[in-house]
Order: sequence, then structure tokens, then C-alpha cells
Amino acid sequence: MKLLAINSGSSTLKFRLYEMPNSDVLMKGTFEAIGDKNSFYSIRIGKDKTEKVVKIATHMDAAKILLDELLSHGVIQNLEEIEAVGHRVVHGGNKYSKSVVVTPKVLKEIDKIKDFAPLHNPAALLGIEVFSKSIPKALEVVCFDTAFHQTIEEKNYLYPVPYEWYIKHDIRKYGFHGLSHKFITLRMKDILKKDFVHLIICHIGNGASVSAIKNNQCIDTSMGFTPNSGIMMGTRSGTIDYSILGYVMQVTGMSYGDVDTILNKNSGLLGVTGMSDLRDIDRAYIAGEQKVRLGVEMYARRIADYIASYFLLLDGCVDAICFTAGGGENDDIIRGAVLDKIKALGVLIDDSKNKEVIVRRGVEGVITDENSSIPVYVVATDEELMIAKDTYDLFLTCNK
Repeated sequence: MKLLAINSGSSTLKFRLYEMPNSDVLMKGTFEAIGDKNSFYSIRIGKDKTEKVVKIATHMDAAKILLDELLSHGVIQNLEEIEAVGHRVVHGGNKYSKSVVVTPKVLKEIDKIKDFAPLHNPAALLGIEVFSKSIPKALEVVCFDTAFHQTIEEKNYLYPVPYEWYIKHDIRKYGFHGLSHKFITLRMKDILKKDFVHLIICHIGNGASVSAIKNNQCIDTSMGFTPNSGIMMGTRSGTIDYSILGYVMQVTGMSYGDVDTILNKNSGLLGVTGMSDLRDIDRAYIAGEQKVRLGVEMYARRIADYIASYFLLLDGCVDAICFTAGGGENDDIIRGAVLDKIKALGVLIDDSKNKEVIVRRGVEGVITDENSSIPVYVVATDEELMIAKDTYDLFLTCNK
């Protein structure tokens, strides 16, 4: 059967058309800078890649172009060949702990909490609307980025604020990147050949998060009520003293919205170093630029702090530390800086292995010495494949 996996970001839309159950990728692509005058998209079929610069005003436009491209490339003869569509939805609130089939009630719930993810949930709803109208017979499934973290206990997801904020306004930690953390957990079960694993997973991309996994379940994660908490990131500040917001508003005259935008889009590595792309940062780091070295030091320290904290949370029982996502998979400088700071835990990096293991070159594996107290793995994540697998499982359940 043919299955379409849709991964909508705030200004992007990634997709893959799979042949299931073998998970063969028939066609994949990305729509970027949606809503911007410089929008474009790329399509890949096998080794052939095409790229087009075109106005893409909304995610709805991107979805329509995608469907046209599927037909024009002859990957499918008609849209009814697609039997299921899986959608990534960033925020599922506290109601969903797993992927679910789309129903009017589910759509209403996603819309109800759109203020929790104003750049993502509305975009996902537009995509669901287009695909459900264009392929009405296909099973529509939503895969929530918050679902995997719903196993976190109350003592770890509550904030030390008035309890009524939680009761009345759902103020709590939700966590994000759940599809990635779930995918890595399942992969590590296979790699370690264990039914139950205890992991510390570092998803290091432009957005970044760390999770503690005990017996295959998430027991804590660094992101919280929004994706802007936890470690510093490419453009996000991560956790800071909340009083900074009020002070900056007072001394600059900026609105809350202005400050919030800066903390989300002009802070983190970008704020400290002037750049957010880890490839640019690595080149400047090697060149010895002072602000960049400062930024990398701050970044690595915050990741290391979470690893140490989760080591204690897991009572020192950790089968593996895992690095994944763009930076975690490919940036040996960041990985090395982080591991250098957790030597007290007995973690011993093998510098040659660290330099060799680069996922974009097709190399995954262990980057620690054989005498290391905890092995550190570099493993490729695949959110689209996780969406496809969850969607396919629900398709089988609905067609028994």
C-alpha cells in the first residue's frame, strides 16, 4: 500500500511517499520558506532531484503542489492509490499519548490548543483539510510530537507555580521532538538487543532537546510548556530567568511580543555568536573566533548539565547516551565539547571515532572508548518514518 507522511513545520512542509510495509521511499521532498517571497521546494525520486522557486503563500498551497507533483511525476496514476496519510502535529496537549485516527473531535481538540503552538498547529490543520478533501478515502492519522512525553509523572511535569494554573489553564511541561525520541528509543532496542532500555537522548538540531528514557518510556525531557525551554538552541534562548522579560520590556519599551520573538528567533547560538548554522559555527570555532568559542562552551555546558541531571534521575543506570538530529548526527566538535564535560561520569570519548562517525557520510556508531562507563551512540533519527509506522499500524487496526 502507498502511504504519505507529512511533517509540517512553521514555514516548511516535508513529505515522503512510502510503499508499506517495506518502508520503501517512492518520492520525498521539502517545501521551504512558506509564506516568504523566497519560497521554493525540492523533489527527489531515487537519485534524481529537482528544485523549483515558486510562490508558496500557505501550507495549503504547498499541499496542493505536492499532490500535483505526485501525479505529474507518475509516481502514482491517481490519488486514490494513497490509502493513508500521516500528519505530524506539534502539540497534542495532555489528551493524547499516542497517534490517533482523525475525527471531527480530534480536529476540534487540535484547534482548541492552537495557542500552545500558534506557528504549527494551524498549519497542520490546513494540511489535514487539503488531504482529506483531495483523498477522501484515505485514512487520515495525526502523530503528536508531545505524545511520547505523556508518560512523564506529575512531579516532573508540574511547574512550581499556583496549582490552579495547571487545573484551569493546563500550565505544565509537555515536551517536544517526541517522534524523534520515540524513534531513537525503538532503534536502540534493536541495536542493544534489549526489550527494555534506559537512555539519555540528545536531539541536537536547530531546535534541541534532551530526554531521559527508563524502560522505553520518557520520564523527563528538557523542553517544557513551549519548545523554547531547556537548553539553548540555534535561535532560541532556552531556559532563562523569567524576570529578564519584564526588565527588558521596561528599559527598551518593547512589547511582550517583541521580546518573545527575540527569545525565539534571535537568541541562543545566534544571539551569542551571530550565527545559528552549526556548519558555520564549526568553521568559525576552528578559526578561533572568540564569540563562537564562547557560544559553543555555553551550548555544550547546558547539554552536559541535562545529561548529568538525567544520569541521576535514572539512578546511574544508563544503557547508552545517544546523539541524533542534524547537529548530533554530524557535528563532532559539539559532541566532543559535551562529552569532555561529563568525564566525571566515566564517559571516555574516542576522538578518532568521533571524527569518523558522521551520519551524512553514511556512518553511525559508538564514539566512546571501550573503557567508557557508558557507551555513546550516534544514531540517525527519522521522524517521517516514525509517522509512517504509526500510521500504518493504525491502518492495519482499522482494516482488520
